[in-house]
Order: sequence, then C-alpha cells, then structure tokens
Amino acid sequence: MFAILVDITRCVGCERCVDACVKAKGFDSDRAEDDRATTRDGLSAHRLTTVLKVEPGRFAKKNCMHCLEPSCEAACLVGGITKLPEGPVVYDPDKCIGCRYCMLACPFHIPRYEWEKTVPFMQKCDLCYERIQQGELPACVEACPNRVLQFGERKTLLRIARDRIKSNPQRYLQKIYGEKEFGGTCLLYISDVDLHELGWPEEAVPIPEITEPLISKTPI
Repeated sequence: MFAILVDITRCVGCERCVDACVKAKGFDSDRAEDDRATTRDGLSAHRLTTVLKVEPGRFAKKNCMHCLEPSCEAACLVGGITKLPEGPVVYDPDKCIGCRYCMLACPFHIPRYEWEKTVPFMQKCDLCYERIQQGELPACVEACPNRVLQFGERKTLLRIARDRIKSNPQRYLQKIYGEKEFGGTCLLYISDVDLHELGWPEEAVPIPEITEPLISKTPI
C-alpha cells in the first residue's frame, strides 16, 4: 500500500505542490488561485491540495488523508467512493447522487462540491492514481523542491519516519501523525509541533465508528 510522508519541518510554503496538482488535473490556474483566497483553507473543487500558513514561518500541506478505513466510503450510499488496495481513496462520479454525505462524514473536511455546476460532482485528491499506475510519482511529490514529500510503501515510510525521528530527537516530536489516527492514513506527518495544534483532529478511533450513527438512521 502506497503512502506519502510529509515532513512539516522542511516546508517553506512555495506551493509548487499545489501548482503541480492543478496542472496534473487540468484545472484552471486562475480559478484555483481565486479559490485559495476565498475559501477557508484553500481547498476547493478546483484546488485539491493546499499549503496552510499556520503561523509565521510554518507551513503545512493539506489534502485527502486516504484513510485506511475511510468514513467517506462508509457514508456513501451508492458505492461511489472506494479504498483501493494500492492506497488511494477514489471517487466514481458515475455513481454519485449528490447527497454530500461524504462531506459530512470526513473529519478532515476534505471533499469539495462543484456548487457552481448544473450537474455537480464531488472532488478530492486521488493520490494521482493514474500516475501511480504508470509508475510515476504523484504530481505534488515530483514537484516538491525541498524533499518535504516522500512517496513509497506505507510500511517503508513508517520505518523512514521512525529513523528520522530517532536520529533527530531535537527536531521532531516522537509521533507520526496518521500511523494510528482514525485507524491509520496514507498521508503520514512528522513535525516539531503536534498536528492537533496546526488544526488536524486528534481523535484516534477508526472513522466508520463515527459515521455509523449517521448512516444507521438514514432511510435508504
């Protein structure tokens, strides 16, 4: 299973990852830039990854976490969202009925809706699944100039993260965010500050346990 390791301490906020994502997905760059300024966190249906400026000199990349037990998948009534064995959580617009339960279920507030379209769909990062299938890196990873992002097998990245933390105890907290949070994710973060302080949720249980009460009361 593939994943991305994000080293918050290396990010300088250049947003080349964002530009690469916009280009790879064929989105309008001017629209994406407008969305950066007009949305709460810079994410939109035209901007699937963003870099948050959480405090002076500190930046954090944010996009779909590609959870091991995705709440969006559990919440979707029509099977429009699927967790693939390779790691990505992907969306099938042909199955979508526009209920937006995935948006309500996600604790990271990732899925975005195409509000302006007559026939709207949900949009989110798919870990560049098509590129992965062709043996390429995700666009954001390929574009990063400071080695903030590292792509590989999740097990390997966890080992790399542990080794990096052990070798630099003064630089990193003794924690890998995403290793266990919400049942584990395919975006793994190491940092010198707690990700909760930067706006990431700290709940640790698998996400479907959170969404089950919602779905169990939903008439089908």
